[in-house]
Amino acid sequence: MKNIVIIHTGGTISMVENKNTGEVNTTKHHPLTDFSGYFQRYANIDEINLFSLPSPQITPQHMLELAKKVDQLTYNYDGVVITHGTDTLEETAYFLDLVVKTQKPVVITGAMRSTNEIGSDALYNLISSLRVATDHEAANKGVLVVMNDEIHTATNVTKTSTSNVATFQSPQYGPIGIITKESIIFHHTILARHSHPVSQITKKVFLLKAYAGMDEQILNAILQANPHGLVIEGLGQGNLPNGTVKPIQVFIKKGIPVILVSRCFRGIVQPTYGYDGGGKQLKEIGVIMSNGLTGPKARIKLMIALEKTKDVNLLTDIFEKEL
Repeated sequence: MKNIVIIHTGGTISMVENKNTGEVNTTKHHPLTDFSGYFQRYANIDEINLFSLPSPQITPQHMLELAKKVDQLTYNYDGVVITHGTDTLEETAYFLDLVVKTQKPVVITGAMRSTNEIGSDALYNLISSLRVATDHEAANKGVLVVMNDEIHTATNVTKTSTSNVATFQSPQYGPIGIITKESIIFHHTILARHSHPVSQITKKVFLLKAYAGMDEQILNAILQANPHGLVIEGLGQGNLPNGTVKPIQVFIKKGIPVILVSRCFRGIVQPTYGYDGGGKQLKEIGVIMSNGLTGPKARIKLMIALEKTKDVNLLTDIFEKEL
């Protein structure tokens, strides 16, 4: 029997539904601790309540504290399972994937329906995660997200539906494994993993989504907030309205890195179009193009990267060459 620690951070998986009003809210008693004895059939289990927060209230500082706790605990345990709210689960998973040092299994899971709701996925997802964390093939794969009988990488997974239990998907890539009643089956592997451990998170990075008619006003407003970096979800292959080009040049001249991703959830940005505001022009003026990350994950990565360097060439390598 392996030794696994479960770290609870809050979210729907730790909440209950009020049967009179239908409201789902936090509770002082974590409902899944009632099943602790049941978990012992899969591993020797210890549980820690680190936070009790809805995931919209999770900050990068919480993520860093969680990362430090994971690295601390893996000296004494064979693997870690983390329960988390689903709204920002993909961001926490990706943060941990970049920062934690351990190569032991680290699995993060959540639920779309609270423990006492009809059709709840809370207990099932947690048991599936425990099973994955005890599987020897789960090691050396970075942080894994386990939901709805599927195993996803932290880099590729995203929440695709507001309420469906099959919400977590990896567009273009799919899951790297599945969970059956009898087996944990990994059918893909990780070709490369890049780690960027940090001891603090202090940088202010904004995330902005492009839209038709976008101009300099919003960019100028962000500039007044003295950001350390900016991530823009551009249009298509990485294009922006021409009214944004001049203020972006101001960001770059001030040494504020601008990272470009696409607001499309498939494909990557490329310097294809040469018109005013096109990707080719943006790259030529110094905008850094990300290699397939979503906007929220590119923001997480830039916050971490800026703790280590402001060098444009190094940042370009981190975003354009790392998968």
